Amino acid sequence: MVTSSVPRLVIAAPSSGSGKTTVATGLMAAFAARGLAVSPHKVGPDYIDPGYHALATGRVGRNLDAYLCGPELIGPLFLHGAGGCDIAVVEGVMGLYDGAAGEGELASTAHVAKLLRAPVVLVVDASSQSRSVAALVHGFASWDPEVRVGGVILNKVASDRHEELLREALDSAGVPVLGVLRRVVQVDTPSRHLGLVPVAERRAAAVEAVRAMAAQVSDGCDLDALRALARSAGALACAAWDAGEVLDSSPPPPLPVPSPGAAAPGPPLRPEGPRPQTPDGLVAVEELGPQRVGGGSGRRETRPRTPGGLDVAALGSRVRVAVAGGPAFTFSYAEHAELLTAAGAEVVPFDPLRDEQLPDGTRGLVIGGGFPEVYAAELSANEPLRKAVAALAESGTPVAAECAGLLYLCRELDGQPMCGVLDAGARMSERLTLGYRDAVAVSDSALAVAGTRMRGHEFHRTVVEPGSGAAPAWGVRSPVRRVEGFVQQGVHASYLHTHWAAQPGVARRFVERCRTS
Repeated sequence: MVTSSVPRLVIAAPSSGSGKTTVATGLMAAFAARGLAVSPHKVGPDYIDPGYHALATGRVGRNLDAYLCGPELIGPLFLHGAGGCDIAVVEGVMGLYDGAAGEGELASTAHVAKLLRAPVVLVVDASSQSRSVAALVHGFASWDPEVRVGGVILNKVASDRHEELLREALDSAGVPVLGVLRRVVQVDTPSRHLGLVPVAERRAAAVEAVRAMAAQVSDGCDLDALRALARSAGALACAAWDAGEVLDSSPPPPLPVPSPGAAAPGPPLRPEGPRPQTPDGLVAVEELGPQRVGGGSGRRETRPRTPGGLDVAALGSRVRVAVAGGPAFTFSYAEHAELLTAAGAEVVPFDPLRDEQLPDGTRGLVIGGGFPEVYAAELSANEPLRKAVAALAESGTPVAAECAGLLYLCRELDGQPMCGVLDAGARMSERLTLGYRDAVAVSDSALAVAGTRMRGHEFHRTVVEPGSGAAPAWGVRSPVRRVEGFVQQGVHASYLHTHWAAQPGVARRFVERCRTS
């Protein structure tokens, strides 16, 4: 059994808006300023906070989502990101005990803290209370005996007298005060319809905000005590996740496939009992082992494959996969590029706001999430790139688009011409669509064979009409059974954000399709 222990803290709060991001980001930057290698992590699917974490630490911010990836991958993914680091700081999501709706503790900050065997630091907005803070902290610290609340940081404290009253009350709660932060306007970061404005859209201002957070945390918190608390985390009995190794894992059998246009299937979209650590699920069971190719006249030859189905010979030459980035497309999980690379791709970023052509030799295209609605006019004005994307899709080249990428492939977005790959229109909406989703692939695509199980997340204030094509991408079980998304030629486009670490064969299949299309 492999065991590993990286000093670590989970920064949590009773509710959203308490100051988790300020404290977590400031703490990361403060530790980094002391010369420590800091590993930044975020509980849940959020793409924006990790950008601020990366500024604070100089390392890639990584997500830990027990719903998208499964509880069994939390430890391995954490160790993958924290390798070689002196300390790790994990920012929680919502309130400490808030998780996936209807799923108990699943994917909550408390759940992840338990999986990581990590102490919790509770950030409390003390702006409208004094003695009551003791009851609040006592309740959170005693609610689940498996969650260890090792300290509290009081935020938005008004004055010395206010601090005195709070400390006096907490003396009886048995939870030490590890920091006190006063109300400081300059650490605020601007927000809009989906949360904080991403770092890529305000880099200079974001750098200054992170510096202000670091200064506030350094001045108001006991960094030595926090580091000592981090050292008390228990050892993890698992190995670090590795993109190359998981591509060779065995797949579970596919589920029954619903017919296009029908409701998603009724049975659970996840197998009962423990999930395999690295499920693949992208080739039928009988396809494992040597793969047979070619032979239009019935003659077939066998190419050597790894146990997971990777073409050994093809791994010697890489195919170029263009990945959209820049201010309009900032949503991406780091493990996606790592899996693509491990599967044999050369990942090349490009900016749809500025680049008029796709990278030379592009054999596949990935367009993730972001804010195209904010940049609709600029994206539309880049007509040469829109035409290049449309031509690439028309040629049958694999294209994977999530949420913002879906909007970019539509005919138009809020009246602005887009790429026109999909016969659908997109527009802003006042309604927020938010939540985790159970899904199963409805149609064979460059990402998955029909029947592949996946868990995803939706987060948008836009509407695409129609919501699905003749060959839908996914059958979604909750909150309403429906089909959604588009599969046509090599294109897979959907609102669903997915984490490929849960299904690493997605990257393998995509790269193999890029190689053969």
